[in-house]
Amino acid sequence: MAHLIPIASNSKTQRWATGRDSGSRPPATQTPRKRRIRVLLAEDHPVVRKGLLSFLSRHPQLEILGEAKDGQEALDQAKQFKPDIVLADIDMPQIDGLLLTELLKKELPETKVILLSGLSVTPFVPRIIQSGARGFVSKEASAEELLTALEMVAAGDTAFSPEVTRLALNQLVGREGVGADASKLSDREREIIILVAEGLSNKEIATRLDIGTRTVETHRERIMRKINVHGTAGLTTFAVASGLVHLPEAAPG
Repeated sequence: MAHLIPIASNSKTQRWATGRDSGSRPPATQTPRKRRIRVLLAEDHPVVRKGLLSFLSRHPQLEILGEAKDGQEALDQAKQFKPDIVLADIDMPQIDGLLLTELLKKELPETKVILLSGLSVTPFVPRIIQSGARGFVSKEASAEELLTALEMVAAGDTAFSPEVTRLALNQLVGREGVGADASKLSDREREIIILVAEGLSNKEIATRLDIGTRTVETHRERIMRKINVHGTAGLTTFAVASGLVHLPEAAPG
């Protein structure tokens, strides 16, 4: 099996079925083919990498651009291929997944990162949030959870597990620098950040408020700039720290 497996899109070679008559034309209307999610995989363990590639390659909505065995190779390939999403292990040689995320955010801001780890996530939570990662998936998660995370991030949402969100809240709420002053937000922005903290997606918020999904995305981006946080966990942290929402009591035991 080749180490690098660029898989070219077949969109240019797709043929429309035509009638028997060589002069017949393609149907007047065709359903536009949805663009595939372009993914670059960065994982230093060969067995894990091949397993992930095998799984990802079975899904036609994904286009696997390549595989990298360390963070530097991932950075170089990302600059070459400009993927939609980099799926990266946190613990990699040369450049780890967290630093890779920070570098990609600066150099390729349109490329989103989902981090992977088989280790305890607790020590990494602050850096995961601060790095600008759009999602985190444990290597113990199911294949379906990984696919869902890829689709959510590609659609403009974030994909953090409830565990990561709660750890972020526990570690970040009340810390100096959170800047939990909701007075700088408009009424609409307060509505949106509350709904984000309640776990609603951009689409669900748009439906609830009877506005467009793109409008929700614009509000979220403006809110994050105002309060200097990143992603859903950061927005939720701010909402709790500022008193807009209240963290539920943990269940006994």
